[in-house]
Amino acid sequence: MKEFDYVIIGGGCAGLSLAYELEINDKLKHKTLAIIEPRKEYKRDKTWSFWKVFNHNFEDCVIKSWNNFTINTAESSHELANEKFPYQSIDSGKFYEKINLRLSGNSNINFFKSLTEINSKNSLVFNSVFEGELNKSELWQHFQGIEIETPKDIFDDEILNLMDFNCDQRNDIHFFFFLPINRNTALIETTCLSVLKDNSLMDYDLQLENYIKNNLGIKNYKINFTEKGAIPLFYPSFKDDDKTINIGSAGGMTRLSTGYTFLNIQEHSKYIVENIHEIKKIKSFNIGKKYQFLDRVFLRVLKKHPEKMPEIFLGMFKTPSNTVIKFLSNKSNIFEDINIISKMPKLIFIRALLN
Repeated sequence: MKEFDYVIIGGGCAGLSLAYELEINDKLKHKTLAIIEPRKEYKRDKTWSFWKVFNHNFEDCVIKSWNNFTINTAESSHELANEKFPYQSIDSGKFYEKINLRLSGNSNINFFKSLTEINSKNSLVFNSVFEGELNKSELWQHFQGIEIETPKDIFDDEILNLMDFNCDQRNDIHFFFFLPINRNTALIETTCLSVLKDNSLMDYDLQLENYIKNNLGIKNYKINFTEKGAIPLFYPSFKDDDKTINIGSAGGMTRLSTGYTFLNIQEHSKYIVENIHEIKKIKSFNIGKKYQFLDRVFLRVLKKHPEKMPEIFLGMFKTPSNTVIKFLSNKSNIFEDINIISKMPKLIFIRALLN
């Protein structure tokens, strides 16, 4: 079987981002790459969203950017605006098409369905698969979204609803996410933060139908696209070794308190490519010990006091928009951290800190 210099296990967001970064930086002119991906075809299957706190390679894959957003609870609503850091959503179909078109021009890059098809004994392996980690007793952010189209222009496409907690919380954390793409098209997602073993939380179709009818007051629409997923809100137990570097969620690139991953993947990919010739010798990339610590405390509170979370999130977003965006995007300074922490209910967070 053929040998390769580099092997990427998993041709999803993390795997393809790294392959693209290697290719555009001419790291595969004289090196070979195998990408292990079992899917039969690439098509739109996800929407990746984030605040644009730095430039990235995929502006041409952005569905839309927003500078205004709201967060709602049953009792109140808070609106924020930010011109500096727009909120963006990436169309995974355009992302896949762009990257695969670029990779197809390099004969040193090959796709395979299984790792058993190649000899990876002497390869540097990058793993993006969360294999063996589907622990249903851990906390996950699980969701289903649909893109709907209405016959008439009814949406204000200048403002998105980041978190709408005005819904049945189901003894966990439940909210809806509303992205108006244009005046008659919107992506609506139902999202739960809970363990996966409770199947009663997974009646996504009914949740979406009721929200669109009762909360948005929309009866006539068609569904253009459906997506579904689950993001682990815990770090994987496996670590990098001499032969394997974990990337994506498998490499700890998911921000546990939010589920945001896309821009962390882009930063990690750049870090790997910049240090590819000494990657085994340098320090592993992470999103920041500070955020790992704060997220663990936050998740302890979330597990113990799910009923408090709508007000906790609302309080967080009552800080200046630059502050909360930078904090949630791993770019905050100590003063911004203190500002965020000052909005949290003191007693329950102190108890979580001491546990």
